[in-house]
Amino acid sequence: MKITDVDVQVVNLPLTNPFTSSFETKTGETRTIVRVRTDEGVTGWGETMWGRPVAELVRRLAADLVGTSPFALEAFHRRQHMVPFFHGYLGYAAIAALDVACWDVIGKATGQPLTDLLGGPVRTEVPITALITRADASGASAADLPARLAEHAARVVAEGGFTAVKLKGTVDVEGDVRVLRALRAALPDVKLRVDPNAAWSVPDSVRAGIQLEELDLEYLEDPCVGIEGMSQVRAKVRIPLCTNMCLVRFEDFAPAMRLGAVDVVHGDVYKWGGIAATKALAAHCETFGLGMNLHSGGELGIATAAHLAVVASTPVLSRAIDSMYYLHADDVIEPLVLDAGKLQVPTGPGLGVVVDEDKVAHYAAVNAREGDLTG
Repeated sequence: MKITDVDVQVVNLPLTNPFTSSFETKTGETRTIVRVRTDEGVTGWGETMWGRPVAELVRRLAADLVGTSPFALEAFHRRQHMVPFFHGYLGYAAIAALDVACWDVIGKATGQPLTDLLGGPVRTEVPITALITRADASGASAADLPARLAEHAARVVAEGGFTAVKLKGTVDVEGDVRVLRALRAALPDVKLRVDPNAAWSVPDSVRAGIQLEELDLEYLEDPCVGIEGMSQVRAKVRIPLCTNMCLVRFEDFAPAMRLGAVDVVHGDVYKWGGIAATKALAAHCETFGLGMNLHSGGELGIATAAHLAVVASTPVLSRAIDSMYYLHADDVIEPLVLDAGKLQVPTGPGLGVVVDEDKVAHYAAVNAREGDLTG
């Protein structure tokens, strides 16, 4: 079997509500969709972060795949090992788009779900996290904000059956502390997390972390910048620290361990450069006694299915993962099943999803008119 063609499209899809973090507010998602065709008529689909810059890089890398076997992924990764060095996250994202599409081909060609190819299922459903941002209480005064967000979060949990809630933090450290206290009072039994995306200083992280200890947070994610800063916070705060920003490459692992900077690492198929890299990250976490979870970069159904297969086959990924899937107003596949706060792991060959090519074309046309969404 040989790859004969790679098609790349960029799509814009709307969110149901604005989503706010410490650095942006976005109303929709731009993603790059990849279709790989083979000489035996098997088609594989991939999807990755961001839009046109990544898509252009995917097209360049695709030239190296055409004429090769979709099973020869190790050789492909070895040939492209310098791409992340020169292109950073864009490089990892571009490689992952093609990697996932090839895994989809491999599964379909062998008649096996991706979960089985990765070691077999240790779970068949994956809990996801309810994501709370200040945009969920738009127009509220500073005084009313904690109560409004707590009411919103309680409603989301009651309606969706979520067992974990994550607040996207802001530069307003004391305001975030007040919101978290209100969330804990309204939701005493859920796993509670906060992610300021490194918007807090080290002193503010320590001060806020000490105040938050009584709330029994599952973890505090990236309160400040860098391995050194995180290690200072971890030395003084009795809340596990999670990162998606200071340990982002395998080269970061040794310094993070030496400095004792983190307790939980957020992986991501698209930020780490593919499925095998994400599984290797899981092995590192288990070896060093760290927890692991999955970051969400706004995955649509194709990318979410890949994340679900990784979680389903990886014991250390036992927490409710981050996923913006439920916040999208539409999808380019027949929708994944979300029930009681959990996504069901697809069981069909490959990724196990059916792509609606008409929707891909429609949302590609939207991107052609609007350009990439940046906030």
